[in-house]
Amino acid sequence: MSESLNHASLSPLAIGLLKGALYRDQDERLWSDLLNLQAAVRDYFSVLSLELMLDEAEGYAFLKSKEDDHLPRLVARRPLSYPVSLLLALLRKKLAEFDASGSETRLVLARDDMVEMVRVFLPAHSNEARLVDQIDTHIGKIVELGFLRKLKSSGSPGFEVRRILKAFVDAHWLAQFDARLAEYRERGFDE
Repeated sequence: MSESLNHASLSPLAIGLLKGALYRDQDERLWSDLLNLQAAVRDYFSVLSLELMLDEAEGYAFLKSKEDDHLPRLVARRPLSYPVSLLLALLRKKLAEFDASGSETRLVLARDDMVEMVRVFLPAHSNEARLVDQIDTHIGKIVELGFLRKLKSSGSPGFEVRRILKAFVDAHWLAQFDARLAEYRERGFDE
């Protein structure tokens, strides 16, 4: 395949990237096209002040707005609630611990595991049913954002922590993790 973009190869790539992240494990053909045409794709989106973020090892790609004070943002930033931010931070920390163990390639957590991770940061008088409902809502938001993927199972729902989380919650952010957790403890979970 040539390094130039024609409409037949550009359209699915451009549409896929503009819709959100592309994953190697979800569309091998599109992923292969992206790898073969990545220089041309970068040039194409550069005109729109967008940067292609591609991690071949982890198997994901997405578009990010270039920092330019003179142009409006094409990719909107989404403010996250404290509970969603907290859960993302906890998931990222769990992913770092998982990677350090080096045993598997996919981190899969049950909903109950996520409830237990968050429980430490909740007031002692929380209603259990209400707590689980709140966390289910926050997990749903994280699935919608693409950082978790719900797995089909017969029992309690399992969730794969998507590796793209590493690109959004980076090492610098993790270095400040303890200070952020102290802030979450002070603010409480119900905000």
